[in-house]
Amino acid sequence: MLRSLWSSASGMIAQQTHLDVVAHNLANVNTTGYKRQRADFQDLLYQINREVGTPVDPNSQVPTGVQVGLGVRVIGTSRIMSIGNLQVTDNPLDIAIAGDQGYFQVTKQNGDLAYTRSGAWQVDAEGQVVNQDGLLLEPAIVVPENTVEIIVQPDGRFFARLSGDVEPQEIGQIELARFINPAGLRALGGSLFEETPASGAPIIANPGEDGMSEIRQKILEMSNVQIVEEMVDMIIAQRAYEANSKTLQTADNLLQTAVGLKR
Repeated sequence: MLRSLWSSASGMIAQQTHLDVVAHNLANVNTTGYKRQRADFQDLLYQINREVGTPVDPNSQVPTGVQVGLGVRVIGTSRIMSIGNLQVTDNPLDIAIAGDQGYFQVTKQNGDLAYTRSGAWQVDAEGQVVNQDGLLLEPAIVVPENTVEIIVQPDGRFFARLSGDVEPQEIGQIELARFINPAGLRALGGSLFEETPASGAPIIANPGEDGMSEIRQKILEMSNVQIVEEMVDMIIAQRAYEANSKTLQTADNLLQTAVGLKR
């Protein structure tokens, strides 16, 4: 009975983490470029009371044995990397990656690179293209002061038409990074990720080349969270938590009965 108490407790802890993941997804339903997470579960160790294949006599053996599990744990939180809905904004510095292959690169304050799917860019006081936290787009692009129109091609070429000019001039090239295992990236918050040994080294290429997705100007990629799916997951987590709590109560009642036995 003590074993069932701990197994039930592990189930409640795991479902609490499951609910935490669902709550985080729902909180980011409007976060630009956000990728939903999924809690993955794994059963714990087993106590072997009777080994499978134990000989009974020279001509037969135990077919199944007795293996009693010790509960469950959350083994990982996988990211679902499918593309989110594309929303037209008509803002020339809103740029979406039109596919699931590729991340924008930004330079953090310490000089290291971070990666993001959020394409809501702005221009700072020096004309540099930055994200909403002021981190520079990598490679750096500087928009001239007298620019009247910004044009971004699907292949990442960045053009600016200056005041008094008819033809735009190229001022930079957007490069994207992709990873063999994007689910292995470490989330930093602020819609940023960083490279890890699990993700592999970044593969850098222009949009539309070397398997990289193209980009689209005046469009933002929204979160790929589906509210209905998250609500279903919430109900599943709630019911599983309730079931484990009932098992815990039942094991407690049985233990109470055993303790109260009298000769």
